[in-house]
Amino acid sequence: MKVAEAVPEFADAFGFEEFNRMQREALPAILDTDHNVVASAPTASGKTALAELAICRTLRDEGTALFIAPLRALTTEKETEWERFEDLGYSVYVVTGERDLNPRRAARADILVMTPEKTDSATRKHDSARYSFIEDVDCVVIDEVHLLDSETRGGVLEVTVSRMRRICDPRIVALSATMPNIDDVAAWLDAPDETTFEFGDDYRPVDLHAGVKTYSHGENSFADKYRRLYRAFDLAEPHIRDGGQSLVFVSSRQDAVRAAAKARDELAKRDVPIGARGDYDFHNEAKELSNDSLAKGVLDGVGFHHAGLSRDDREAVEEWFKEGKIQLLFSTSTLAWGVNLPARCVVIRDTKHHDPLEGEVDISPLDILQMLGRAGRPGYDDVGYGWVVCDRSDQNKYRRLLREGKEIESRLAEDLDSHLNAEIAMGTIRDLDDVMSWLETTFYYRRAQSNPAAYDFEDLRSRVRDVLDRLVSRGFVEMDDDLSIDATPLGRLTSKYYLRLGTASRFADLAQRDRITADDVLETVAGAADFRQVSARQSEVDAVDSVLTGVSTTLEDGPRKVLAILHASMANSTPSELRSDAWVIKQNALRLLSALREFLDTFADARAANLARRVEARVENGVSRDAAALTAVDGIGPGRARKLATGGLSTPADVVDAGVKELTRAGLSQGVAERVIESAKDLPAPEIDWGDFPESVARGESDMHDIRVRNDGGGGSVGIRVTVNDVEMSAKTCYLSDEETVPVGVFGATDDELEFVVEVTFPDLPMLPIRESRTVRVE
Repeated sequence: MKVAEAVPEFADAFGFEEFNRMQREALPAILDTDHNVVASAPTASGKTALAELAICRTLRDEGTALFIAPLRALTTEKETEWERFEDLGYSVYVVTGERDLNPRRAARADILVMTPEKTDSATRKHDSARYSFIEDVDCVVIDEVHLLDSETRGGVLEVTVSRMRRICDPRIVALSATMPNIDDVAAWLDAPDETTFEFGDDYRPVDLHAGVKTYSHGENSFADKYRRLYRAFDLAEPHIRDGGQSLVFVSSRQDAVRAAAKARDELAKRDVPIGARGDYDFHNEAKELSNDSLAKGVLDGVGFHHAGLSRDDREAVEEWFKEGKIQLLFSTSTLAWGVNLPARCVVIRDTKHHDPLEGEVDISPLDILQMLGRAGRPGYDDVGYGWVVCDRSDQNKYRRLLREGKEIESRLAEDLDSHLNAEIAMGTIRDLDDVMSWLETTFYYRRAQSNPAAYDFEDLRSRVRDVLDRLVSRGFVEMDDDLSIDATPLGRLTSKYYLRLGTASRFADLAQRDRITADDVLETVAGAADFRQVSARQSEVDAVDSVLTGVSTTLEDGPRKVLAILHASMANSTPSELRSDAWVIKQNALRLLSALREFLDTFADARAANLARRVEARVENGVSRDAAALTAVDGIGPGRARKLATGGLSTPADVVDAGVKELTRAGLSQGVAERVIESAKDLPAPEIDWGDFPESVARGESDMHDIRVRNDGGGGSVGIRVTVNDVEMSAKTCYLSDEETVPVGVFGATDDELEFVVEVTFPDLPMLPIRESRTVRVE
């Protein structure tokens, strides 16, 4: 069937002219019914076209489609790929955590592209003006729905889809690689038999021969990598000699680069005919690459691909691989879920990878199958070859996976308390009956019905009730005598920041302390449950000890390593031994620091919140205590903040007072200096006016005086605290626009002197508190 015949108004949105057999069979269900659709099909069989058909049907009905992509990198890819819809007059908008949300663009979009995590965030806040666009979605396309079985992300996808169905009841079109229990997914999504499709291996465009190859590991893990790499060379070499291409999956970006470099030497030793150094045009194109190692390798026919490459470099590698200029490509698993880059031979060199937050973990069975699915080039090969290279002790596990596939299990139980707390915090669960009703909307419940022994289905309801009782006893939820349920402030903040309950409790405990230091803030974050699985490798111990010299801490092992990374980040001097994990750990720590700031603002006071905000600014920007406040000014990045602080400027007010002339002397252009000064003026600039505050008071007498906090800058949230001889008299948080009056009582008590201190603190900004004092004699 021609595309122009099926969807004439959208023919230009497809990259081909005719649907294949699999697409033709599913097309009527997508275009001609309103039912939910579940379709599983082998990798590279054309599932993307089914997603695009569902989008076309939605657009034809003047609706809004949401495409949930399994990886953030794929959202950007779809944005580029679906410019074809833009050319037809439809708006495509990508919503990710890396971009500032434009609510107006999101609301006007015809096609939204989001990850499960971002969709989760949006649905939790759907009743806010900023995220209300999610309520208008008419069709949700779930790409790779077997992500439900992901240990780290499956529960998020599951509760998000269930929540979407309650919020706006969209049509669901769920697509997947082959999964044995597709009926469970269909039943969960209420897809009838006529719109549930299980396309078998005979729908693969190229037959797949998959197998397991073993090696004997030694005591040195580094040497083991090379044992597996040479095994991969042996498997790939015959296909390269025969004019085919090979794709080798490794566990990390660094491994991809190193393996590619080793491959160039090894293939040269083996005299394997590979490379295109005689291609003058290709030689010039390679010079345009920003990655020097990649530029050298591609001319020898060897490349690497990972998410750390620039977008232009990644696209160049993909294009050259498709054209056959790169015959051997090393990649991380990201490529398995993304671009359709098949190769005659696929080798999975690594079945384990180092996760900065989890330590050494197995690559998921889903990823393994997804990688192997890349074997076989339609139109070029009659058969594809896929190999898993593993230790002998694991061979039976992987042979069974290749033979039987992987049933999709629910991962909701692993974080059931957090997800249940989130639903209560949103207000979708208000009593015990709602809890059970919510449970029945989950894939967890459906899978438990299907496999009652494994899920202990008979006790499922009592286990959920136990989880609810624990939420109540730990202070996240409150339950009245009539069994009505509501979230506490602790529960709401926990949901808002996607915190594990143990982390939230740890934050709340810190807020109860009488005195909190910067070291307390760092220790609390580094010891959070989110970092419990972080491992400290032997090669990192000395670096950790060096960073933490003079730092008192009770943390050990992985959390101690996290603490070292945070201290090193503040000093902008992370040791090379810690850099491989530092970025991921730092990003997670910044999220936790932001959450901790609000916990302290809610359960402690503005002073504690301000301290956490200043620590956060230092960790994020790698600046000194004196320079932290400058990072609040738009246009002053870490480098400028350090330079200005060295020159004696440490506050936004200092920047304003310095003026354009002084800033240009510090290296800023006049235009930048002017913009920086205007930005600094937008920040609060409080001054304390004591008025006619007395110098003395008679013993036994008392009087009331007004102290005014004036603001010559922009408005902002402030905490105002008044103490007398270190005893708090009053404290309040308010929005300071022009002026705030604070009544202060002067009492002639037993002390000979009274020291009054007024402190103005910024809970949301990394600016040091403003503090002034007056001494009153008691006569």
